[in-house]
Amino acid sequence: MKTYIHQIETLLPSYTAPQNVIARQLGAWSGDPATARLIRHVFLKSGIETRHSVIPDFTMPDQAELFSEDSQGHVNEPSTQERNRCFARHAGPMSVELARRLVDGRSGFAPGDITHVITVSCTGFVNPGPDYRIVTELGLPATVERYNLGFMGCYAALPALRMAQQFCQARPDAVVLVVCIELCSLHMQMKSTPDSILANALFSDGASAALVSARPPRPGHAALALNHFCSAIAAEGVCDMAWEIGEKGFNLVLSSYVPDVIAANVGRIVGDLLSNHELEISSVPLWAVHPGGRAILDKVEESLGLEPWQLEASRDVLRECGNMSSVTILFVLKRMLAKHGRESATLAAMAFGPGLTIETGLFEMVPASRNHVGKLADEELIEVCP
Repeated sequence: MKTYIHQIETLLPSYTAPQNVIARQLGAWSGDPATARLIRHVFLKSGIETRHSVIPDFTMPDQAELFSEDSQGHVNEPSTQERNRCFARHAGPMSVELARRLVDGRSGFAPGDITHVITVSCTGFVNPGPDYRIVTELGLPATVERYNLGFMGCYAALPALRMAQQFCQARPDAVVLVVCIELCSLHMQMKSTPDSILANALFSDGASAALVSARPPRPGHAALALNHFCSAIAAEGVCDMAWEIGEKGFNLVLSSYVPDVIAANVGRIVGDLLSNHELEISSVPLWAVHPGGRAILDKVEESLGLEPWQLEASRDVLRECGNMSSVTILFVLKRMLAKHGRESATLAAMAFGPGLTIETGLFEMVPASRNHVGKLADEELIEVCP
């Protein structure tokens, strides 16, 4: 039985700033000219032009919600509790807005059809959380099963989709909402360490959601079929990417060696994914790679022998939005499917996170023009995303 993503929605918060503006503000807050120069250098080499935040602090310090300045212009760093309360204020409304788009009738699904809600985040905790608000504010059945994948990091959307696929295989009438919400800017660290500067240069805010079920795609509408997923660990990178709760937000370990660890393992891991379907890297035309950073995309492209156009969507999302942790891979998938949704093709996806964990997934796309009643049997339908 095939399982499909029928629709993907994405959402960016309202505060937007060029990368150089954020670098200038963080450099000023550092109070040290040498640190300010290092911040500017790292930010401008990131491959990111624009980032988004739910708070105005990095572009309008006089309207700051968290990172206020004292009389000498030094920033007052908020506590973890203050940051988490800010997450609670913003995550619920953003998640509800995304979910509403998925059950507004355009996808062919109504609120009463939803059986499961999976929320994903590693940037905040609140209970009742976004899952509860989605159910109560959209009028979903009180019997909806709710699950939260927390603190997994950038790769978490792929396990969430795998979980949705398993729900649909176990219960053919299941309709699953997967909602990812990451507010990374709330955890900016005003430290001069390389890890903090690198993290501050990459991470941004955003939300994304997908509607998953085993129903055949509606006639004339493209969808994305979920075929196979693989989990893998590159254990030598366990100390190069890690995430812990500190007193002043979440502390991130993000070594500059991460791209090299990924490069040393990605060929083997992708080979394991494709071997189950007797595929080779050269026979997969479309690649949705989590844009963890410019160097990561460079290493994946080189290691797998991909053409530049095959990572175009990933680079575009990185440039325009930054790294939004688990949210980002759905941004990439939506963009790829908008561009390539008229062609039949296999698509491989991958994302990376603490551990060092590498999650991969294999999907199949078919043009919306082939999703006509009676033209293909359900077993033959492959799918694609709007």
